[in-house]
Amino acid sequence: MASLKALKIRIGSVKSTQKITKAMKMVAAAKLRRAQEAAVAGRPYAERLEAVMARLASKVTVSESSPKLLAGTGKDDVHMIVVATSERGLAGAFNTNIVRAARKKAEELERNGKTVKFYLAGKKGRVLKRFYPTQVAADYELGGIKKVAFSDAQGLAEDLIARFEAGEFDIAHLFYAKFQSALVQIPTGMQIIPVALPEGAATASTGMAAVEYEPDEEAILADLLPRNIAIQIFRAMLENAASEQGSRMNAMDNATRNAGDMINRLSIQYNRTRQAAITTELVEIISGAEAL
Repeated sequence: MASLKALKIRIGSVKSTQKITKAMKMVAAAKLRRAQEAAVAGRPYAERLEAVMARLASKVTVSESSPKLLAGTGKDDVHMIVVATSERGLAGAFNTNIVRAARKKAEELERNGKTVKFYLAGKKGRVLKRFYPTQVAADYELGGIKKVAFSDAQGLAEDLIARFEAGEFDIAHLFYAKFQSALVQIPTGMQIIPVALPEGAATASTGMAAVEYEPDEEAILADLLPRNIAIQIFRAMLENAASEQGSRMNAMDNATRNAGDMINRLSIQYNRTRQAAITTELVEIISGAEAL
């Protein structure tokens, strides 16, 4: 049985931990509101642009001169999985769920005979190096970002596009956590390179009318295609920021309650141990007095 001193030290330690988790919960709750507003505000533009690019991909006539970001390389042998996670932990299963979804996609692709590479955006995604030590193609640093800005997503998108144009991969998938509420964050995967066709859509080569561009097809697509990739990555970063704070608030709330339960159990054990020690001392005193 633990001594009274050891129990007292442990109770004090758990109380200190409880204060920390409670403070972290309050900080996460304060950050969550702003992050949620940013994520919700960014959705309409990203979803609309994604729909426009999908319609373009289904109608444009694919030829040798077509932009690769729209038409693809003509192959689907090498897949790049972009895994967007957070830089810090203590956020419940937030990062674990994203990594699990990315691994599930990788395993599915490998079963189909495809080559899989990983592009990590966020420190917590580095756990994938344990499972795929030779397949991590890039580790994009996000540690200096305090508030997500479009320029951060743009830098990541430019690096990803440069790798695509260099022939490192044929298709890119982006994985992140879509914010639904403080309690629910949904791991989400989407194809960002080339533009994914809407389900059931036909291409121009199957009889659909070609799109007419004004002023110029190349000028319009040269601006829209990279912008779409950057916008989708930016949306993922905003969704992740809100999901991270929601998950952390939840995790810290659970930790605070668990610490309270542990303090109660340890206090009961401390009181019982103290009572037993007092009873033993009284018995010894009484026995000594009777012996005299």
